[in-house]
Amino acid sequence: MKASSGIIYEKNIKGYIHSVETAGMVDGPGIRYVVFFSGCNLRCKYCHNPDTWKLKKGQLFSVEDVIWDIRKYKSYLYFSGGGVTITGGEPLLQPHFLTELLKACKNEGFHTAIDTAGHISTDIARQVLQYTDLLLLDLKSINPKVYKDVTGVQIDSTLKILDLSCDMGVPVWIRFVLVPGLTDNEDDLRKMASFLKQFSNIEQVEVLPFHKLGEYKWAELGLSYTLQDTEPPTKEQIDRAREILAYDRTL
Repeated sequence: MKASSGIIYEKNIKGYIHSVETAGMVDGPGIRYVVFFSGCNLRCKYCHNPDTWKLKKGQLFSVEDVIWDIRKYKSYLYFSGGGVTITGGEPLLQPHFLTELLKACKNEGFHTAIDTAGHISTDIARQVLQYTDLLLLDLKSINPKVYKDVTGVQIDSTLKILDLSCDMGVPVWIRFVLVPGLTDNEDDLRKMASFLKQFSNIEQVEVLPFHKLGEYKWAELGLSYTLQDTEPPTKEQIDRAREILAYDRTL
């Protein structure tokens, strides 16, 4: 990777950050420095980070604060073919801070990725995607009723962001969480597979098995966790979903 010197960004703009992970291995290619933004406008039934929902529960950091810390790990980010992933929460809820942080990362030569549900306006997404090398788009279901049941919001914005990413030529990895009895309907999976094939910028579809590792956080926050009786999918269920959604242009 080479630094793209000359990109001007606002060093002192601040945003709310929940936490960071300095050696992430599952949020994009290579080893990633993962920044978890605070604030989310979805209320997903299986969310494992409900502690990121409230914007001002995070800590205020400037762009320069974050970049200063990322620079400490640049060697293994560079040589692993990794970079910086910004997730949450929902990072697009802080578009100005997000855009300036992405600019700063590009200025340092870091590969950039955003993990988002895409429930935001296309105008905001357009300014952010200019500095995004990879979009990790969380598609909860292709069925509008199931999507609304899972997230509490409509699917329309997410699909518009997918359209926009294709128009802008931004590579996409689709992320889908398989929840038995909720998102595992095979007709819906086949419809999703058929729908996604029209997008030339989608590189792969990740099937992520539902887990309950964050259930304790719901209890700590006094929230009702409605999936307490739902078991993680079996290997056979995961394999079947991956077979239906099989889609990898990187091979």
